Amino acid sequence: MEQEQQTPPKKLDPSQLELPETLPILPLHGFVFYPGMGFPLQVSSETSKQLIDDILLGDRMMGLVPSRREQTRDEDVLGPDDLYQVGVVGYLHKLNKAPEGYYQILVSGTKKFAISAFVDSQPYMRAKVVEVPMEIVENKQIEALLFNIRTQFQKLVGATELPQELVATINSLANPFYVAYLVSSQLNLKIEMEQEILEITPLHDLLHRVAMELAKRLETVEMSNQLQASMKKDMDERQREFFLRQQLQAIRKELGEGDDDKVEVKELKEKVAEKGLSPQARAVVDKELVRLERIPPSSPEYTVSRNYIDWILDLPWLDSTTDTLDLLKAEADLNQDHYGLKKIKKRILEFLAVRKLKEDIHGPILCFVGPPGVGKTSLGQSIARTMNRKFVRIALGGVRDEAEIRGHRRTYIGALPGRIIESLKRAGSNNPVFLLDEIDKLGNDFRGDPSSALLEVLDPEQNATFTDHYLDIEFDLSKVMFIATANVLDTIPGPLRDRMEVVELSGYTQQEKVAIASRHLLPKQLEAHALTEDDLEIPEAAIETLIASYTREAGVRNLEREIAAICRGTAAEIARGRSEKMLVTPEKLYDFLGPQRFYPEMKARSWGPGLATGLAWTPVGGQILFIETSKMKGRGGLTLTGKLGEVMKESATAALTYIRSHAQDLGVDEEIFATIDLHVHVPEGAIPKDGPSAGVAMVSSLVSVILGRPVRQDVAMTGEITLRGDVLPVGGIGEKVLAALRAGIRELILPVLNEKDVLEIPEDIRQGVVFHYPHTIREVLEIAMEKTEAQR
Repeated sequence: MEQEQQTPPKKLDPSQLELPETLPILPLHGFVFYPGMGFPLQVSSETSKQLIDDILLGDRMMGLVPSRREQTRDEDVLGPDDLYQVGVVGYLHKLNKAPEGYYQILVSGTKKFAISAFVDSQPYMRAKVVEVPMEIVENKQIEALLFNIRTQFQKLVGATELPQELVATINSLANPFYVAYLVSSQLNLKIEMEQEILEITPLHDLLHRVAMELAKRLETVEMSNQLQASMKKDMDERQREFFLRQQLQAIRKELGEGDDDKVEVKELKEKVAEKGLSPQARAVVDKELVRLERIPPSSPEYTVSRNYIDWILDLPWLDSTTDTLDLLKAEADLNQDHYGLKKIKKRILEFLAVRKLKEDIHGPILCFVGPPGVGKTSLGQSIARTMNRKFVRIALGGVRDEAEIRGHRRTYIGALPGRIIESLKRAGSNNPVFLLDEIDKLGNDFRGDPSSALLEVLDPEQNATFTDHYLDIEFDLSKVMFIATANVLDTIPGPLRDRMEVVELSGYTQQEKVAIASRHLLPKQLEAHALTEDDLEIPEAAIETLIASYTREAGVRNLEREIAAICRGTAAEIARGRSEKMLVTPEKLYDFLGPQRFYPEMKARSWGPGLATGLAWTPVGGQILFIETSKMKGRGGLTLTGKLGEVMKESATAALTYIRSHAQDLGVDEEIFATIDLHVHVPEGAIPKDGPSAGVAMVSSLVSVILGRPVRQDVAMTGEITLRGDVLPVGGIGEKVLAALRAGIRELILPVLNEKDVLEIPEDIRQGVVFHYPHTIREVLEIAMEKTEAQR
């Protein structure tokens, strides 16, 4: 049984041990042991084994000295003259006694020494020794030599079969002596030359000698590699290929893989011949097939190559669907699927008309922007159905990895193409309608910026040569019709927004919601709950009450949920045995949906001086915004509450500054500001609010409380103000007008430069609404303030 002696405590550093005056000498045959090195040695002679047994009980140190003679069977015949005079102190770490009788020891070299005299030869040699110092010098020449040695050694490792780990080891060594000795041990030098290097004392001379030997070795290796490459090139290529193929067939035959592999590759070649590919794709597939034939099916590379070929063959390189360009049918389909949305329908029909006249026109990049639930996603499906194209939807919300768009390179394990290529494969045609949903919610992190990757996809001038990282082949996306959807434009990067044609969708009016609920939502929910028109009827009056009292939104998503709740209640009644038709009147809504959730905003307010109605835009549609102001005794202070943002606070400050600077024109006593404090509050204080569009409403509220004159209750207003009294334009006019109409307000004050936005609102919505377009704040106040008895 093998016996093992354990190492001393790990905290002991052999290089810090003091060198004794005498050391037992262990002769080495055929190699030189350098300081800093450590590896196992095999000891078989009786004298050497006795030496090991003795030092194991002592300080574990011995002298490792190369022999000048070749190895003999009996080491006892070696004398002092047979050894070199310079050696290395070896520290014994571990001893294994093998059953065969020899010792296996683990030794590390610590210091250099020179033998001054031999003091004993029995049972083994002992000698007086003197330490040879290894003094580390730091200067520019030393640094240059070390850099040269490390660089050249890295080249040598790359040109030979030396382990790559040696490069990291060399670079990690801080002691220049250890660097030189480790490099020297890998150069296959004769023992005499290795001993000469060990005996060199100055660091500069040592590094210079090792650099020379390293250069010679590298030159020899490079010449050998060049000669070998030249000989390979001179071989007859056809004969070599024939020989290798014969060998490969024989090996596969022995493994039982040859026939199946041939059949599989043959089927792939037939599929390639039938498949329509671009010239570049065909060249890549042919090259990959040749490579596939040479890879054993059991190799992991075979599966990777096979999957790559399958992906290329599954893509619709030249497969297209034929567009339906019947404008009358297209218009009828769009009207059937969606109520309203005239502007978008008009834009789609214009595209179809141009496509009918010019077939090779690049598809537009449309971006539908609007609140949730207004039909952006379903509109993309209708466009695909109208044009007789395949429809593909890609959800971009929360995507942070650029590889989701461009794919991963094949060097990664489990690599796959990006979503663009994957969706084209699923569509089966190269001209589908691509819906990039929630493009405003793209993110970015250390894995890249997906929005930057989309710049090429959404540019008609670039996407004809789109390259996925996995395929590494150009794919023509110019025939694809891209449609993006977003709730807001602010979070979409400027370069990406510039590549798209933005089409804004405002919220629905109550009349439109009633029509959508009757034509689309109710039939859809009846079918989903296994009901018919004979089981449930919801009249328009009940739908109007449902919209006004149970939902508050720009779209119709919550409206559909409430209708679904009514359908569920009806289904439960039928399951209990009810047979007659359920007629849901406005009064019965309570039984299905509970208490009324929303009340008209205007009815909840007690009107008086200091209260004005503003208009606000939110990502889920427009809404009215009440501005309240109160005055009290004080010293001219201004308090702002309601969780207002910085811009909105600045609007309130600007409004008060305007009033104070134009007090005489407004009929306000200038002395009053020194005796009162003003408090401006915007209700629903838990909801953050910001933006400059409440400026005119704040001016009106402040002037109203200071003069004691109420603001008209039937007027809503929006607009940014300046200190000079100008009214500047704001955004979201369509959503704000709809919010005013939902609140029952039919008279609006808008900036004069927003008149063009009002003209884009459908005419049926604008009917019966009075729009005022003031240039200045004075004009706003003349319209908004109630008349005094004298003015009447």
